[in-house]
Amino acid sequence: MRPEMLTAASALAVAGVTAVGGVVTTVVGRRQPRGQQRRDDFKEIVGELRQNQAELKAELTVQKEQSARDRERITAQDYTMRYMVGWVRSLVGYIRQSHLEPPPPPQPVPDEVQQWLHDVGL
Repeated sequence: MRPEMLTAASALAVAGVTAVGGVVTTVVGRRQPRGQQRRDDFKEIVGELRQNQAELKAELTVQKEQSARDRERITAQDYTMRYMVGWVRSLVGYIRQSHLEPPPPPQPVPDEVQQWLHDVGL
């Protein structure tokens, strides 16, 4: 190999190492802002998650209150229905003591009502 070829080969090697170094420097340089940006995104995401969590807690509280009101209403309706059934039974008993026949219940009994009649003793 001639000395000119050796110089050219070494210059080519130096150029290759310089090019690789430039690429590595560019990649590393681009990663720095992205890393900071990711940290900023993380803060935003955490903030949004905390806000969503607060909204979900508020919604859960509203649903619990509504559920409690619904239970109270259903309990009151159940008590009212049982009272009405007892009152009708006493009227039927009074009519039968008078040696009369009480009127028949309305016909036909709706399917929606029939499934609950066993709960009130009919």
